[in-house]
Amino acid sequence: MSKTIAKYGRGDAVFTQGDACEHVMYIQTGGIKLSVLSKTGREAVVAMLGAGDFFGEGCLAGQPLRMGRATATMPTTILLVDKQQMVALLHKEHAMSDRFISHMLGRNIRIEEDLIDQLFNSSEKRLARTLLLLARYGKQDKPARVVPTISQETLAEMIGTTRSRVNFFLNKFKKLGFIEYDGEQPLKINSSLLSVVLHD
Repeated sequence: MSKTIAKYGRGDAVFTQGDACEHVMYIQTGGIKLSVLSKTGREAVVAMLGAGDFFGEGCLAGQPLRMGRATATMPTTILLVDKQQMVALLHKEHAMSDRFISHMLGRNIRIEEDLIDQLFNSSEKRLARTLLLLARYGKQDKPARVVPTISQETLAEMIGTTRSRVNFFLNKFKKLGFIEYDGEQPLKINSSLLSVVLHD
């Protein structure tokens, strides 16, 4: 099977809204921000993905055009698999098929949790949950204490609040010892941040 490896620098667009939907993509290294742009030009961040994640799988469900934008958040290497090749691979390789189905079910659960989070939780709790997810808490592998570089504006878009509220909560979390943050170095997460999410 022919494979295409593509490399992107930080801020490079992997695809944009309205592009032809022809490949499933797998992140080998780096990170990807998935976002959607409204008619008024407002961007909403849908997901932050890392190494080991698939994206662009809408082509398998007959999606002709990309419904959103994918942007590299750091130097990133992506494996592009043509739609027909991916379908053949899923039929032939059972281990690959199991992994892909597991990924899709996990993504579906995450979307449901995000919706519940938006409907019922405070912006403070939503920020804490987002930071923990970015640090990959709850994944089988050991969570990374360091959150990939992300702006307060992007965090605000992800949780549906303002940048000033994000700044306020980050400073509060820092004072409480939940995070290590100075505005310059990458943000470090302490497991005590879980208490914000678990507290009613």
